[in-house]
Amino acid sequence: MGEYKIAVIQGDGIGPEVTQEAIKILNVVGEKFHHNFTFEYALAGGSAIDACGECLPKETLNICKTADGVILGAVGGPKWDNVPNAQRPEKALLGLRSELGLFSNLRPAKIYDALADACPLKAEIVAGGLDILIVRELTGGIYFGERGYREGKYGEEAYDVETYSEVEIRRILKNAFEVAMQREKRVCCVDKANVLETSRLWRKVAEEIKNEYPEVVLSYMYVDNAAMQLVRNPKQFDVIVTSNMFGDILSDEASMITGSIGLLPSASLGDSSHGMYEPIHGSAPDIAGQNKANPIAAILSAGMMLKYSFHLEKESEAIENAVKAVLEQGLRTPDIYSQGTTLLGTKEMGEAIAEHI
Repeated sequence: MGEYKIAVIQGDGIGPEVTQEAIKILNVVGEKFHHNFTFEYALAGGSAIDACGECLPKETLNICKTADGVILGAVGGPKWDNVPNAQRPEKALLGLRSELGLFSNLRPAKIYDALADACPLKAEIVAGGLDILIVRELTGGIYFGERGYREGKYGEEAYDVETYSEVEIRRILKNAFEVAMQREKRVCCVDKANVLETSRLWRKVAEEIKNEYPEVVLSYMYVDNAAMQLVRNPKQFDVIVTSNMFGDILSDEASMITGSIGLLPSASLGDSSHGMYEPIHGSAPDIAGQNKANPIAAILSAGMMLKYSFHLEKESEAIENAVKAVLEQGLRTPDIYSQGTTLLGTKEMGEAIAEHI
């Protein structure tokens, strides 16, 4: 029997609803495969602001640092739009990634056969399925660079600085090459090397690292072209590795190719097996508390935790297979519902997946 302590940050909006379904699935997996998962709850985001006056309390960081893995629901919402910038709910995400040393974000974009009709692209473009993994650098770049206001040529101006060190670039690139070795062994480094000095450094480091992985084919693509190619010919990609801001944008684009942002999980990892796992959708306050949210992304995020933090491959695969089975059975939440399928609520979808496990 494996013993695993999991920190749970339910977050805001639909976060608590989808997170509870992920916990339901983990308990079923634990019973089936003889593991014991214990859960410790912590606050972050808007709910933490309401309860504690700050978006990321120290107690939350302590709970997360002592856990074997972290499950995170979505944070934020219009309720906190007027909170000072330094304490906005979204700042909790940056703080968690930084404090936990989570520099690598893995975002799979996969099209399930049962949902092929939901893809906004022409059927012939994604015929045979789609399976892309975007590896996004999380703790460097323009989101963490120097920023401020100053007097410029035309008066007051704002600035944000993009900065990357060789160490930051090397570790994320190595991560991309490692995961590519478990897939089709193709890595595309997306940048803007025709304009940005940081991108030219990415390419320099990539050329050094590729010699360590002779089986992996490395290519480069400018980010504007990559954005176009994702909708023109997405099947050309296996693993995409890119900077923080470019990855933020491209991973959301890739997610919508699959038909619903409510289906896709993510993993944020560092040098150790400790990681944070979250669905990539937002807090969707307009449907919060209505049993309408799709819990699949949160459930698959829990599956990624089993795989990447706990190294429980069979258990992770059991979750993926159960999700695939309910979709093939025609069970749908409102975001992916179509005529002829069966409409379920958040809880009912979680129960259906649990039954298949």
